[in-house]
Amino acid sequence: MSLRIKGTNSHGSLGWFEVNCRICNTTLRIGTDLVYVCPKDEKRYHAYFCEACKRGVKGKCPYCSTELVTVI
Repeated sequence: MSLRIKGTNSHGSLGWFEVNCRICNTTLRIGTDLVYVCPKDEKRYHAYFCEACKRGVKGKCPYCSTELVTVI
């Protein structure tokens, strides 16, 4: 069964578009949910955060205190 992501024309599984929140381990879908990322620690720690955890850490990365940005 092939799935279609909103805004794309390609088929595929959701595994390419799913990440987990680093704090609460919630599964987030890029393109559907609001996903925040630390630009410095994205590669090293896979530092993705949900909206609720972003508010909990006051918009700063808990590892390096950099401002979190949204994934486009």
